[in-house]
This record gives sequence, C-alpha cells and structure tokens, in this order.
Amino acid sequence: MGYLKSTPDANGFFGEYGGAELPPPLVPHFREIHEAYLRISHSAEFIRDLRYIRKHYQGRPTPVSYLKNLSDDCGGAQIYAKREDLNHTGAHKLNHCMAEALLAKFMGKTKLMAETGAGQHGVALATAAAYFDMECEIHMGEIDIAKEAPNVTRMKLLGANVVPVSFGGRSLKEAVDSCFQSYVAQAETALFAIGSVVGPHPFPMMVRDFQHVVGVEAREQFLEMTGQLPDMVAACVGGGSNAMGIFSGFIEDDVALYGVEPLGTSSNLGDHAASITYGEDGDIHGFRTLVLKDAEGNPAPVHTVASGLDYPGVGPEHAHLHKTGRVTYTTADDKEALDAFYRLSRREGIIPALESAHAVAFALREARANPGKSILINLSGRGDKDIDFVTETYGFGTD
Repeated sequence: MGYLKSTPDANGFFGEYGGAELPPPLVPHFREIHEAYLRISHSAEFIRDLRYIRKHYQGRPTPVSYLKNLSDDCGGAQIYAKREDLNHTGAHKLNHCMAEALLAKFMGKTKLMAETGAGQHGVALATAAAYFDMECEIHMGEIDIAKEAPNVTRMKLLGANVVPVSFGGRSLKEAVDSCFQSYVAQAETALFAIGSVVGPHPFPMMVRDFQHVVGVEAREQFLEMTGQLPDMVAACVGGGSNAMGIFSGFIEDDVALYGVEPLGTSSNLGDHAASITYGEDGDIHGFRTLVLKDAEGNPAPVHTVASGLDYPGVGPEHAHLHKTGRVTYTTADDKEALDAFYRLSRREGIIPALESAHAVAFALREARANPGKSILINLSGRGDKDIDFVTETYGFGTD
C-alpha cells in the first residue's frame, strides 16, 4: 500500500506523532467530522462538486513558472515555482477551505470558524463561507491584525466576524486557543475549519488530502515542461499545509524534499519559530508533535517576520517525515526572507508572501551549490497582504 493510503494509521498517528487529545465534550464532534470525511471523500458527488469549484471558481490548475532571471543570477540550478499565488484569494489556503466548507454543508453545519495568522486562511474561509452562504468567525492575534491589515479588511468585506485575540503573545498560537474556546459552545452548528495540517485527528490528514492537488498538478506540469521530475522540491513550513500539499505529489518519487522553517532573528529561544530544528516531542492543541518549549515545558514564545509561520509547533506528519529522514528540514532567517521578497519582486515581477519568501531564499541559496540541478519551490501565496508592513518597516529594498 502506498504512503498516502497507509499514513496516518486509524488513530491518526504518523509514526509517533499525531492523534487526538480532546476535552470530552469535543470527542463526539471530532468523531463526527472524521466519519463524515470518510463517507464523502471517495464520493463521486463530492469529488465532482470539488472539481467544479477548483476549475470554475478557484482558477485551478495554477501554473508552474520557470524563474529564468533568478536562475541566471544564481548561475547554478534552474529554479521553478508552483504558482499558488495565482489561486483565488492569493494563496493555497482556499484548496482546503472550499473542501472543508463542502464537508460542513454535507454535515448540516451553518457556520465556519477558524484561527488565522497571516490572514490568508481567514480570507479563504471567509470566501468559502460567502460562496456557501454560511456564517464565518475568524480569531486573529492583535499583533497579526496590525501586520496584516489588508487581509483583515478583506475578511470583513467578505462578511466574516474577526475576533481580536489580546492575551498571551497575541499571535497564531493564541488565536488557536481562542477559537477552540469559542468552538466548544458552538460545535453542534459550526465546523472548526483548522487552517493547516495541525490539530487533532482527522485534520492533519484531511488538510493534506485537500492540498494534495498542488503536488499532483506540479508533478504533471513539471514533467510536461522538462520531461523529468525536479531534483529538489522545497516549501516553507510553519504548520505545514502548503509543504504537505506539494510534498505529497512527490513523496513516493526519488526526489529530494526540503522544508524551510523560519529562523527569525537568531537561534535563541523566542527569536525564531523553527519547531523541527530546535523543538522537542510534546503536545499542543490536541496532538503530539515537535514543539518549542520554554523552561517550564510550555509552548515557547516565537518570532518570525512572516505571521503565517508564527507557531511553536508543526504538523505531526512533518515531525514524522523529519524523524524518518524522508524530508530534510532547514531554515531561512528574516533577513534572507526579506532579501528573497525583494529579489523575486524585482527580477521576476512576482511579489511573494513573506511566508513563501522563505522557500525562495532556500532556492537562491541552494541553486549556486547545485549546478545542473532543478529546484521546484511552492510559491504558496502572493505578497499583497505584506506590502504595507514591509515597505513601512524596511523600505523598498535596493536594486
């Protein structure tokens, strides 16, 4: 049996990681979600409806672009990008949000709710709620609300109720905490559409499966463009949904896979969000994975210039792929990500999300060291949401 069909196991574990540790009132609701997903995931009707949405609403397939100017600059490997920035709403997030909303309608739910960091998941879920005529509630940390103001505006225009989160670090972890607290009282009528390959089972599996379309398309497109598979595939990793989306298309091939974590401003605890590189086994938000911990063993404060990567844990499948060695996890710091942000904008006419810029930074760094090779990155989102923050904080870069 292939990897995707056999992983996770029936209890939602990817090797040692995953599972579902839930407060008793939520156990039946997550069981209901899992059972509903198993019923409809192979349903011809569900697949037909999802394919229609992806083609006629989202604008899929998104293309693979050859980044000739960056490739020439580096003088080594040839760099390609899977253009999820061209997916409707500007990122990969709509791939699973439309599917989760379709699942919610099947279950008879009337409301969608979720956390968001950079705001892309919030925008995508608000879009799905509008499409399916459902209510929408988005929890977002106050720090991220200030950094990602354009996405907050978009969510409100789409009809979502944006709930500011003012406790703790006021970022993504606290947004998840806040949304779980709100969801407990609404679980009968709402679906908590978790925004990455994190959370209790079945969400790490479900979100990966819904993002699998990215890898399927990219593999087929790259073969058509070049006649062969890429030597290296890379994606940024916070929770890790965009990475699992593209990795899943190549997981059974002889292709080197790389996850790029945010190193922030230094390797000191609190200055980065590199959960795999510096984390240890632990539990967070109802599942077991690699977690950055403080001296008391609690999830540690984290930092990265990219709000969507600002999480002290990682999807359990990434922890498993790290442990087995199938994926190599590395880092890019804020400075490298910002440099990549400016260079892709100036040299290719593509303004990337700061999250995606970490993968671009990896490609720029590795291309020189790998002449004659090919690198495919997942350009998981566009930078419209980041341009005000970047230019007001760092200026317009240099030529």
